[in-house]
Amino acid sequence: MEDIPDDESWKDWFERHGPKLLLCARQWTRSLADAEDVVQEAFVRFWRRQRQLGGSAQALLITSVRRAAIDLARRNARRGVREERTEGALESTGPVFETPLEGDDRRQAIESALRQLPAEQREVLVLKIWGELTFGQIAAQLGISPNTAASRYRYALAALRETLTAADCHG
Repeated sequence: MEDIPDDESWKDWFERHGPKLLLCARQWTRSLADAEDVVQEAFVRFWRRQRQLGGSAQALLITSVRRAAIDLARRNARRGVREERTEGALESTGPVFETPLEGDDRRQAIESALRQLPAEQREVLVLKIWGELTFGQIAAQLGISPNTAASRYRYALAALRETLTAADCHG
């Protein structure tokens, strides 16, 4: 994802980068619909107010998506408590990846392996792979050192490799 040229429309830019932002947002939300809402809210906020700020458009937008997802999670948590009091049930968590390949064993194995990662490692992995951020940018966004971000990334990759290798051997 690169900075936005002055002559490019928001529609063109979003068409090229929206799917990546959606995948990134999906890691922080409970459903595809929530991820779509988060990306839309973050993108509108970014395009109207933040794109003129200095720095990387990519980093600013990923930060905006993450903040919108956190805001949504907080709203959902508050609503969930209210609903639980009245109905006694919360909405179940959907799959991490929404794809038409419901029978795809490899996708299911990857999704399961991602869910097994500690939240801190999964978040760094998402920002690095899908957000295409540097360890410095990840560190600034999460309030950790670049070395900690790099370590969490390495640990996440090692854990995924181990889990998926074991699944391949037993599958």
